[in-house]
Amino acid sequence: MKLKERTALITGSSSGIGRGIAVAFAREGAAVVINHPARAQATEAAAACAAIHAAGGRAVAIEADVSREADVERLVDETVRAFGRVDILVNNAGIAAAAPVQDIPVEQWDRVIGVHLRGTFLMTRRVLPLMYAQGSGRIINTASQLAYKGAAGFAHYTAAKGAIISFTRSVALEIGDRGITINSVAPGATRTPILADVPGELLEQIRRAIPLGRIAEVDDIVPSYVFLASEDGRHFHGQCLSPNGGDVFL
Repeated sequence: MKLKERTALITGSSSGIGRGIAVAFAREGAAVVINHPARAQATEAAAACAAIHAAGGRAVAIEADVSREADVERLVDETVRAFGRVDILVNNAGIAAAAPVQDIPVEQWDRVIGVHLRGTFLMTRRVLPLMYAQGSGRIINTASQLAYKGAAGFAHYTAAKGAIISFTRSVALEIGDRGITINSVAPGATRTPILADVPGELLEQIRRAIPLGRIAEVDDIVPSYVFLASEDGRHFHGQCLSPNGGDVFL
């Protein structure tokens, strides 16, 4: 029960790593807000809530597009109405699309940057005043090991993830004396829906390049978030943990 009596808001948590984080936080005693971007993910979000309720935890699902300021305002307001406070914010919402840089439509570039980077900014900006008033809080931003090594065909994605790491460091310098920590997690390749359309031969190339010899499962990634959210991670600030199987050495 490392997160007992805390409220956690996790963006992009109806599936994949985000859902794993939500379930793990609830298991550790937190009340959890499961965020999904649109009606298309509502069934998955409801199922995640049901699983948490079945295990005796507390969770609500809230639809909001984190790249839209009005949605962010509503998401945080509804979280406070449901649970009274926000102790932990995990900026995890993300999308991906592959194309060489000369073929990336401007709209696609803006959308990827908007969800990852603008969303992280908007959520952090909205939640910080609440955490200042409490004198405590944890913010954890999802980056990627590709922020360090790059990836052909994913210039928009890797640019956003690199910016998230830099954003995390800058905010850490601003809030260090306010009882709040901010860190990032840069997972390696993980078996989530984001890999669903990756050809098998490419997945095998990725697997062979990882020193541990396997692509991560969600359960390999989630403990980093639990650690940073709990008192165990109280002296980590502005850092980036990267559970990547040795794919990148930070």
